[in-house]
Amino acid sequence: MKKKILLTLAYDGTHYAGFQVQPDAPTVQAAVQDAIEQIYLCRPDVTGCSRTDAGVHARDYKLMFVTDDTMPKIPAERIPAALNTVLPRDIAVLFAEEVPMCFHVRHDVYEKEYEYIVWNSAVRDPFSADRAYLFRRPLDADALNAAGEAFVGTHGFRGFVAAGAVIAATVRTVRSVSVRREGKRVIFAIAADGFLYNMVRIFVGTMLAVAEGKIPAESLPDVIASRDRSRAGMTVPACGLYLNRVEFRRDAFDSDRKENTDCECR
Repeated sequence: MKKKILLTLAYDGTHYAGFQVQPDAPTVQAAVQDAIEQIYLCRPDVTGCSRTDAGVHARDYKLMFVTDDTMPKIPAERIPAALNTVLPRDIAVLFAEEVPMCFHVRHDVYEKEYEYIVWNSAVRDPFSADRAYLFRRPLDADALNAAGEAFVGTHGFRGFVAAGAVIAATVRTVRSVSVRREGKRVIFAIAADGFLYNMVRIFVGTMLAVAEGKIPAESLPDVIASRDRSRAGMTVPACGLYLNRVEFRRDAFDSDRKENTDCECR
């Protein structure tokens, strides 16, 4: 009998070329597959909830794979301990659960939230070098929090996609944006039904341009509506970006859900 297993991972992406397997480069997906192979004595396909880029981190990454009767039978509650014994130190399985075969880790996502950490100080922090972006000019988190409301809603985000990226559909619904300060860290959080390539990093770069006076806060709705990449801010480095939260739609775990175009049963 086949069983679908959903893993929750956390990882430091500093030393990886992103999540998805790539030739001649270490990736999170390959590391997890290596660990599964050691425990299950075979190498099943694994599917992740998102293609995080090189250097991007995750606190709540979701990944699924399927087991069958030819593989060792390991209770879900014991899978994290088993995999963590063979995973690299910068990747950890936080939780494992069996889910219905009709569940899909990408198609059933309702909302994702990313956080971007800026180390806001004239002096760099050696402990945050690969985990936050150093920005020396003062930041008013409250003013940026108010300005960020311009991004909330359903918009075409063509201007917030990496230059040269070929993406047919650029409409996304941003459900919340917040900016807060925790000591010298300024944390930008954005939650949406989906994200485009480099969208969050360009969003943060645009907000930093607002802080520097390069883009007036009141012009942000027009910048978004223009769908012009040249009017948005820079693409900030990957080091400060974290996949912070993934939520699934309400019926995602209903075992009696019928097959449809949104539910790939496999």
